[in-house]
Amino acid sequence: MIMKRILKTRLFMRWMRKTDLTDALLEQAIVEMQQGLIDAKLGGNLFKKRVALPYRGKSGSVRTIIATNIKTRWIFVFGFEKNERDNINKQELEFLQRYAKALLACDDATINALIERSDLGEINYEEEK
Repeated sequence: MIMKRILKTRLFMRWMRKTDLTDALLEQAIVEMQQGLIDAKLGGNLFKKRVALPYRGKSGSVRTIIATNIKTRWIFVFGFEKNERDNINKQELEFLQRYAKALLACDDATINALIERSDLGEINYEEEK
């Protein structure tokens, strides 16, 4: 069985603390994406996914930018609230695409080292049987 890893960058974790976003909500977003519910393909293995916060619904909630190879690694790299901004700009997109490529190219030992240094956080979840 191939292990699926759901990760968060340090920047994302710092932003997440300012919201009502939880690991369980992020995990649910990944489940939805695996079912084909993707809000936008941004290119370069980047996707945008709306995540509903408690009591706010998706239209008034947060937007997340996720780097993924779709099968085994999902990395939340950036997030913002819709009331703060509409989207990311071209320079941010280009940077995030390069960042996604680098993170997705890392082997598990490197990912584990990044987690150990707190540059990445990992969401522990229950794999479906």
